Amino acid sequence: MSIRGTKTFILGAAMLAFAAANTTAQAQAASYPDRNIVFICAFPAGSGSDTLVRYFAEKLRPLAGRTILVENRFGASGNIATEYAARAKPDGYTIYVHAGSAVAANMHLFKKPPVEAGKAIEIIATLNRQAFMVAVDASKPWKTLDDLTAFLKTKGDKATYATSASTGTVMGEIYKQKLGLQALEVVYRVGQDSLNDQLGGKIDYGMFDPVYTMIQVRAGRLRALAVSTGARLDANPDIPTMTELGVPMDLTGWFAAMGPTGIPKPIVDKLNGWFKEILVTPETKEFLNKFGGDPFINTPEQANALFQKELKDWADYVKLAKIEPQ
Repeated sequence: MSIRGTKTFILGAAMLAFAAANTTAQAQAASYPDRNIVFICAFPAGSGSDTLVRYFAEKLRPLAGRTILVENRFGASGNIATEYAARAKPDGYTIYVHAGSAVAANMHLFKKPPVEAGKAIEIIATLNRQAFMVAVDASKPWKTLDDLTAFLKTKGDKATYATSASTGTVMGEIYKQKLGLQALEVVYRVGQDSLNDQLGGKIDYGMFDPVYTMIQVRAGRLRALAVSTGARLDANPDIPTMTELGVPMDLTGWFAAMGPTGIPKPIVDKLNGWFKEILVTPETKEFLNKFGGDPFINTPEQANALFQKELKDWADYVKLAKIEPQ
C-alpha cells in the first residue's frame, strides 16, 4: 500500500472509530439512567451541605425516573469525597454535589491533594452561588462588624474564631490582616460542632457557610454581620459585604453537580438540563434563598471554564492570606 493509501486508510479508520464512539454515547444517553444514581456528599448527614444535597436528590428523582441515593463520604476537608468521585466510573451514575469553589481551593490548601481536580473532575451543572458569613452569638452586643472588630482588638491574641471550610479560612485571614487582628483560628469538622463553644463564650465569632449560618440566625442563636461576596446577594440583600465595610474581598462559593472527567457529553447535557429545570422553579429559589444562596445556572462549558478560573484564583487567595498548605 502506498503512503497516500496508508494515510487514507488511517484517516478512514479514525473517522469510523469516532462515529462508533459517538453512536455509543448517543445510545447510552438515550437509555440513561437505567439504574439508580448516587449523589456523593462531602459532609455528614444533617449538615448544611447534606440538606442541600438531599434537596436536589429529591428533585432530580422524578425527572430521572430513578431513585437517587445519597452517600456521605466526609473527612479531610472534602478530599475523601473528591477522590472517590474522581475515581468513579465516568458514566453519570456517580454525581458529586459539593462546592466547586471548595474543590478548587483544596488544590492549593494541601501539599498533596489526592487528585489533580482540574483534570480529574468535570462540572456537570452549577447549582447556586453563595457568600460565607461573619457570624456572632446573637446574645452579644456586637451589631456591626465595627463593633466586633473593636472588641477583638481589646482581646488581642486571646480572641478566637471558628471555621469549617477553606473559604472561611481565607476570609478569616483577610479580615485579620486588613484590620491588624490577632485572633486564633479553631477548625471544626462542620459548623454545627462549633455552636456550643460559640454560645458558651469559648469562640468569639465564626466564618461560616450560609446554610449553617442562616439556620442558626433564624433560630435566634447567631447574628450575621457581613458576607464575603463582592456584591450583596438577592438571598440576603440587607447583610453588607466585607468590602463595603473596609475589608476588600470577593469570595463567592458555588455548589455544583460534578463527576469524573469523561462522562459522555449527551449524558452531561441531559443532567444539566434536568438541574436547570429544578433551578428555575420558585420553590428552588425560595429554598436556596432561605439558606443564603441564589440559583446559579450555567452550561457545562461555562461551568468548567469557571472551575478552571477558580483553580487559578485560589492559588492567589492562598498566597494573599499567607496560608501554609497542610
